[in-house]
Amino acid sequence: MTVVDDRPAPPAEAPRRRPNPVLALLRNSWRQLTSMRTALVLLFLLAVAAIPGSVLPQRGVNPEDVRDYFAAHPDLAPVLDRLGAFEAFGSVWFSAIYLLLFTSLIGCITPRLRDHVRALRSQPPAVPKRLDRLPQHAVLAAPAGGAAAIAESLRRRRWRVVVRGDEVSAEKGYLKETGNLLFHTSMVVVLVGVALGSWYGWSGNRLLVAGAENAFCNTQQQYAETSFGPRVGSADLPGFCMRLDDFETRFLESNGQPEFFNATVTVDEDGGEPRRAEFSVNSPLRLDGANVYLLGHGYAPVIRYTDRFGRTQTSTTPFLTTGDVGITGEGVAAFPDANVDPATGKRDPDLQMAFTGLYLPTAPQQGPFVRSEFPTERNPLLNLVAYRGNLGLDAGIPGSVYELDQRQVRSGKVKEVGTKLLKVGETWTLDDGSRLEFLGTEPYIVLSVRYDPGSTLLLVSSGTLLLGLMGSLFGRRRRVFFRVLPPAGVTAGDPAGGSPTGGSSLVESGGLPRTDHPGFADEFAQLVAAVSGDGSRDERAGADDRAGAREGAE
Repeated sequence: MTVVDDRPAPPAEAPRRRPNPVLALLRNSWRQLTSMRTALVLLFLLAVAAIPGSVLPQRGVNPEDVRDYFAAHPDLAPVLDRLGAFEAFGSVWFSAIYLLLFTSLIGCITPRLRDHVRALRSQPPAVPKRLDRLPQHAVLAAPAGGAAAIAESLRRRRWRVVVRGDEVSAEKGYLKETGNLLFHTSMVVVLVGVALGSWYGWSGNRLLVAGAENAFCNTQQQYAETSFGPRVGSADLPGFCMRLDDFETRFLESNGQPEFFNATVTVDEDGGEPRRAEFSVNSPLRLDGANVYLLGHGYAPVIRYTDRFGRTQTSTTPFLTTGDVGITGEGVAAFPDANVDPATGKRDPDLQMAFTGLYLPTAPQQGPFVRSEFPTERNPLLNLVAYRGNLGLDAGIPGSVYELDQRQVRSGKVKEVGTKLLKVGETWTLDDGSRLEFLGTEPYIVLSVRYDPGSTLLLVSSGTLLLGLMGSLFGRRRRVFFRVLPPAGVTAGDPAGGSPTGGSSLVESGGLPRTDHPGFADEFAQLVAAVSGDGSRDERAGADDRAGAREGAE
């Protein structure tokens, strides 16, 4: 006999759609990028990437040190320069790291912030059935007022409390997660401040010699070094001019270390009335949103040269400090327009003059005269070497104004014609009858003019970051529970309902820390003592005895 199965066939399953590999790759990449592990790795990489900016000199801060580094490491410096090591915080690789960190932090913070807000709005959980399984457990005498009294005692100690009948749940320590989120949010704001400063900030360095003829105005062309953000143009610079009137210094007599610097300048802002202002190393001058910082100082010898035809030229050239305590200066005074024939008005390029050498504010009493003994001018001395020839300034090749082009010397186009030690007021007559007079010095200062629109944001976010870090480190999330137990049950055969323990109520309590909290046991003991109204050991022992009697009655 054949049995026919007339049941309807089950519906065919729809073919499962294969996930799009591109979308899957993007989703997995986003999950990896927004994980806390990736954020920590990027934070570590950002710290490592900041090392070159801390170890190596930076053009935006001190271009003189960058120049000295190139002179000391001629092979290594160009390689580092191509990698952006002398502009580390504006390099492509540093920007890429902090942009990835910025994205990762936002992806980490957003879901945690949502969960934390939900936790703040929710009530503490219900009391567990088995409180004796919690890390901390105690049984105590019920205070007068029962659960309401327990809740009031906890609220006075700033616990979040909810009462459900005879059960009390309390929670504390939300500051830990709040501080954690505040810390990470502040890091994002710090990155925003860095981005604002990088995009809309600018800086320029300028060496300013005292005197009205050496005043400068805030234009890009008058800076020795500039660094402009991609959103900043020359027209965005605030309009002000500055003249150095005086520079006051004090040094320790014992070792020549600086004690006090103060610059007095005359400032003209946007064509207004000129005003005098003072600033020092730790007190910058604020001009129309920009800050003027004092980075260094030195001396500019005033030299007057009279050529063979009697024409006189005066040069006030800064001699850059060599880095010693005595502020020994090194530089060059060039006179490319010297020895112009008055009969023809033509200049012979092979008769140009230059004087290189050292300036010693306090020269030693005996040679060699290559190093100053003290930073102030107690025995000023100018140690010069005279050169004559084609200085190479007419070729249009860029070069430093603080040193002689040694290529011209090596090629024989410039030749040394003598050396001389000069004190203030002395004159040197050269072999062709020309004269050089050392008239004195003028002080100069090295300025850094900077505008950073994200500085205020960085300051506020950095302070908030520290507050969040302290909350994250010292906050402890913990929970405590209390259950008011009914009086001990009636013993068998006691129709009057009497209680062998006198019918007093008990409170069973338990607590657990949500995170590692070594001091929670002591805190829980103090809290139990405060709730019971009596922290003595005898009362707790009596409570334990009554609890044992109640368990025996049950």
